[in-house]
Amino acid sequence: MNDFTVLILEGAYASSVAVTRDMLAAAAALAPRVGVAAPRWRLCSLAGGPVRLQGGMTIDTDRLPARPRDDRSTWVLPGLGLNTASEVRRRLEDADVALAVASLTRHARAGGPIAASCSAVFLLHTAGLLQGRRATTSWWHAPLLQSMSPDCTVDADRMVCADGPVVTAGAAFAQTDLMLHLLRERFGNALAELVSRMLLIDGRQAQAPFIVPEAMASGNDLVAKVAARIESALPAPPTVSALASEFCMSERTLSRHIQKATGKSTQALVLGVRLRRARALLETSRMTVEQVAGAVGYQDATALRRLMKKVTGANPSRYRC
Repeated sequence: MNDFTVLILEGAYASSVAVTRDMLAAAAALAPRVGVAAPRWRLCSLAGGPVRLQGGMTIDTDRLPARPRDDRSTWVLPGLGLNTASEVRRRLEDADVALAVASLTRHARAGGPIAASCSAVFLLHTAGLLQGRRATTSWWHAPLLQSMSPDCTVDADRMVCADGPVVTAGAAFAQTDLMLHLLRERFGNALAELVSRMLLIDGRQAQAPFIVPEAMASGNDLVAKVAARIESALPAPPTVSALASEFCMSERTLSRHIQKATGKSTQALVLGVRLRRARALLETSRMTVEQVAGAVGYQDATALRRLMKKVTGANPSRYRC
């Protein structure tokens, strides 16, 4: 019996597929060192045979059984590498996605756990598996997922969200974080930590350090202008009321536009711009942490350290090159 079933769709993100296979292979090789059973898995597609991935690569797969019996394996969907909302919507209309969703639904109804990362999380939404759950996806897709699945709590800051039998992860390379989580859950901390050390994978808890606030707006011109205005005013960013007045609307209207486009409040957008600027200065300048704090509007380095630790899970020193 398999521990994992990796379901690979046509055009899946090649790196996401490869890292899944390589981490499972590493776990199987390393399992004897920590005295646990070696993970067993299968690479499957809807039709079986070679599957074309992004970038012209292919991978051999077995055919996914139409009616598997007593399948308690965790089904894993690597990311699909869809970068825009229109790409996501078009892909969800494809016939193979409908077949995959039907299979996911059957597996879930039979009590089988399911995991997905990046844009593959939208298949879980289509299968009705996110209702009433907390989930994550690529941070720039979070507003789209929230609008499509209003009964789901979309936590764009998290790298991995586990809610009952459903586990979701962020952008494409969060597949590594997803697989470490799944290995830890099934085989314990020792094996997951050994795989992490051997493959030089640094397990991350949050996407927050990587988020570009205005990029979450998926091209929303207003949000881009507001973010640019905030950054140009640093170290003294305008208040929310001042921003609303500048853009000739009420605070409520401005907040509604930003919430719809990014899934976050106006104040969160201000915070995100300040943190992004702080990170850029830490990475590219010789300014001290105290000077960086002042440049983005904080009275002292302690305030910046506390905020970065809370939001990104890391101290400013992490971003020093």
